[in-house]
Amino acid sequence: MANLKTTYLGLELKNPIIVGSSRLSATVEKIKDLEASGAGAVVLKSLFEEQIEYEAEKAFTTQEGEGFHYQEAADYIKGYSRDNKVGDYLKMIKEAKEAVAIPIIASVNCVSAREWISYAQKFEEAGADALELNIFILPSDPYHSAKDNEKIYFEIAEKVKKKVNIPVALKVSYYFSGLSKTLRELSWTGIDGLVLFNRFFSPDIDIEQMKVTSSFVFSSPEEIAISLRWVAMMSGLVHCDLAASTGIHDGKGVIKQLLAGANATQITSVLYQEGLSKIGEILKEVEEWMDRHGYESIEDFRGKMSQKEIENPAAYERVQFMKHFSGIE
Repeated sequence: MANLKTTYLGLELKNPIIVGSSRLSATVEKIKDLEASGAGAVVLKSLFEEQIEYEAEKAFTTQEGEGFHYQEAADYIKGYSRDNKVGDYLKMIKEAKEAVAIPIIASVNCVSAREWISYAQKFEEAGADALELNIFILPSDPYHSAKDNEKIYFEIAEKVKKKVNIPVALKVSYYFSGLSKTLRELSWTGIDGLVLFNRFFSPDIDIEQMKVTSSFVFSSPEEIAISLRWVAMMSGLVHCDLAASTGIHDGKGVIKQLLAGANATQITSVLYQEGLSKIGEILKEVEEWMDRHGYESIEDFRGKMSQKEIENPAAYERVQFMKHFSGIE
């Protein structure tokens, strides 16, 4: 029988399937269901930075003198924070740790290195095994340079690492002008892992109701290409673990990301679409593939298809691009 154990953020996982932050991991009962279905670890539904600051009574007047620039944002955060309290989140961490054996990873969705960071230690005190920081700063502000935006990621990483002793992972996007260099430098800050990549709000327009709506709520299997490419290129170059996210819908997707060099994989959309039993199906598919190819453990094949042995990944990518387009002309 194939051994599916892997190590991520210094934590031993019984298998590489991590259920990503979502409503699927919003209660202790749901977390127990995820463990029973075979999950190797769970990332809790994220707290928002604004929630933490609101409860600290600093959400609307920060050190920089910044606040929410329109009333709708302030009203929404007040209402959301009343119904989703930080204290309840900490209680859930404690109860989840008592209820399940798999690692519990707390999660914060953040865009700054402001006062909320002082609360990071509370997640550790509540019993979280690790902390995932979901950071996405859309480069849409015409007055902020790429350097300004990137600086925030480093400030968050460095300040949080000073507050906690548990492992810290950054879940980031690919919106960087020098993605490879930025990821590598982020790994030098002392973080324990990078999650490639987060998924963000995709706007659409309802032309009859004349309002902005969301589209592509769930990922599709085709979206695996982006994270697969960058996991393969960064494996062996960063000084921390890698987790792959987005577009992983079956055992093949998990196998591909492990071959590219990922330590673990995060899944969410497929569980909404097909149910929690999909975890068992994915694990069975991975086991059967390992048995067919004579692999006894994940470490026997992890990273075999990464680009870490290639001196110039960009040149390799260029050749693949040329082969692709010359083949379809």
